[in-house]
Amino acid sequence: MIKIDIVVNGESDLSFTKLFEFRNEDEAIFHNVIELVKNKLSKNLKLNVNEALLVYCAHIVSEIRLNKSESEIVNNSSKILTRDNVLIGVPETLREIIFNITLDNFPRKIIRYIEPIPTANYIMVDSEAIEK
Repeated sequence: MIKIDIVVNGESDLSFTKLFEFRNEDEAIFHNVIELVKNKLSKNLKLNVNEALLVYCAHIVSEIRLNKSESEIVNNSSKILTRDNVLIGVPETLREIIFNITLDNFPRKIIRYIEPIPTANYIMVDSEAIEK
């Protein structure tokens, strides 16, 4: 069984939660969706927020099943997706992701990613201000 509660904190005005829950007989659906997302990445197509969250969920599930520690899982988070893999705005939306995971017979784990996809340093200004 896979049960993942996700809390996402993005820009100051953006926060939401998601719940993924798959019983043993439904786990094949989870893996099929992950394969579709990986296929999209292999074609150099960009992922949206939901697809990016699924990639992180799949990574965490596989790492827990390999008995990796929470710190090992968190330390590898920056290698999972880059700005080039996702649509504009996704890194800013996923500034902090907290996964509360119940998986098989493993003890519940809480994994917290802070800025897993580096955000660009930019400032939006009025075009008239540039011309002056």
